Amino acid sequence: MFPSPTLERLIRELKKLPGVGGKSAARIAFHFLRAPREEVEETARLIHELKEKVRPCRRCGNYTEDDLCAICADPRRDETLLCVVEQPSDVALIEATGAYKGVYHVLHGALSPLEGVRPETLRIDELVERVRSGGVKEIILATNPTVEGDATAFYIAEAVRGPDVSITRIARGVPVGGEIEFADQVTLARALEGRLRIE
Repeated sequence: MFPSPTLERLIRELKKLPGVGGKSAARIAFHFLRAPREEVEETARLIHELKEKVRPCRRCGNYTEDDLCAICADPRRDETLLCVVEQPSDVALIEATGAYKGVYHVLHGALSPLEGVRPETLRIDELVERVRSGGVKEIILATNPTVEGDATAFYIAEAVRGPDVSITRIARGVPVGGEIEFADQVTLARALEGRLRIE
């Protein structure tokens, strides 16, 4: 129990953030108390501005402050290569590798009927329309390796299947630098299924 109801309410709100437990929430709240007023006000202003200015890109669904995100607006990107991801945070992770030069389509979730997430809830219709409008030669399904992610990938593959489009799924298996003895059975099975030929 904290002596300040305001502090207690802030900690309760901070605990709602992903990956933030009670101790972390308390540390963040106490940091704000110790920090200069200007720093706290700037943080609050940026959070408010985030909700006011940032919105999904009209083409891919990634977050942007403009009509098109920086990736969709970049003429150097390969528009024949389309990577489908669940969340905008996935785009940031793939971009950080520097290994992908195509464009994206962000679904904003994965199919989960029990939680009320159905195909019409996600940006699947927009994806089908993008593919049907032509120009896409390969679709890389980069949904999470979960039951929901796999179901979403299967659904999309069926929805966009056509003679002119190649559909691939990101590889899964033993991580680089990992040892086989520490891999679980599912990971090892998927690594065997996704094996590559050595040329």
